[in-house]
Amino acid sequence: MSRPIYVVDAFTRTRYGGNPAAVCIVDDPITDLEMAAIAAEMNLSETAFVQQQDDRVYSLRWFTPQAEVELCGHATLAAAHVLWESGRLDVAKEAAFDTLSGRLTAIRNGEDGTIAMDFPAEPPLPVQAPQELLEGLGLIPRYVGRNRMDYIVEIDGEGTVRTLRPDFGMLKRLDARGVVVTSRADSSAEAEGVRYDFVSRAFYPILGVDEDPVTGSAHCGLAPYWAKRLRRTELAGYQASARGGLVGMSMREERVLLSGHAVTVLRGAIES
Repeated sequence: MSRPIYVVDAFTRTRYGGNPAAVCIVDDPITDLEMAAIAAEMNLSETAFVQQQDDRVYSLRWFTPQAEVELCGHATLAAAHVLWESGRLDVAKEAAFDTLSGRLTAIRNGEDGTIAMDFPAEPPLPVQAPQELLEGLGLIPRYVGRNRMDYIVEIDGEGTVRTLRPDFGMLKRLDARGVVVTSRADSSAEAEGVRYDFVSRAFYPILGVDEDPVTGSAHCGLAPYWAKRLRRTELAGYQASARGGLVGMSMREERVLLSGHAVTVLRGAIES
């Protein structure tokens, strides 16, 4: 049995930038064990499994090399991109996905190819910093919050975010999916010709991903946090990993529109 599979770089206009995700198209029954095995074989931060439910809705599940996750932005962006690019879905139609986080939708801007995804906002609430977090980051944060997924940690500047060297063994002890560090952007900060408002990095050692290149779901927490801090509903954030990527955000009450580009780098089939 073979299934179509793609590797897509998400939240970037350029191949080999952004965050790579595998997208596996499933047209037959597949078990959780098979999905986990394929994700481990692909060894990317996320592998998305897309299966058509009816003429307009697809099921979508996301697996890291070690675990299934409840919400993933870059692999959703990649999945929508594959459906349109492969002709499985008309580019003028909305991509609708049923997921562990409910119905998620995506639309494509026909002019510049930007993909906008309707995701739940996940605002963090202030919490006391666990000792493992302080030791894992090796600094005293300005702010520590927590949503249902991650710790959101504001630190003292873009330079500190970019040069941070966490102790992943210590962060792995935390009772959270991961840790997202962030700061307000430098005044001259720009990426892909866009001025961005804040910078971030995201660490998920408990999922087997020490540092994720660009994390859409992390921006579900970053967007409401920075919207409140900066008193703006339209934002741009840059995730400063080695690959790097730009995420657009637009707040919509309890939802956030995440936007970015995607580019395919590999097409093939996986045997199972």
